Amino acid sequence: MPRYEYRCRTCGDTFELSRPMAESAAPATCPEGHDDTVKLLSAVAVGGSSAAPAPSGGGGGGGCCGGGCCG
Repeated sequence: MPRYEYRCRTCGDTFELSRPMAESAAPATCPEGHDDTVKLLSAVAVGGSSAAPAPSGGGGGGGCCGGGCCG
């Protein structure tokens, strides 16, 4: 289930809630009980690692548009 971050406009507290995507825009109550909250825009970074290096594009040309355009 996705986690969404909210900020309370009354006390300034930032908190997270796990809820279905269909409820992401539903009102949220802060842990202090205030109802004036706003959903924050979350930046999601997806990272990973690979045992194999990324392909160079072939031709040994340095990686520009498939490797063929660099002398």
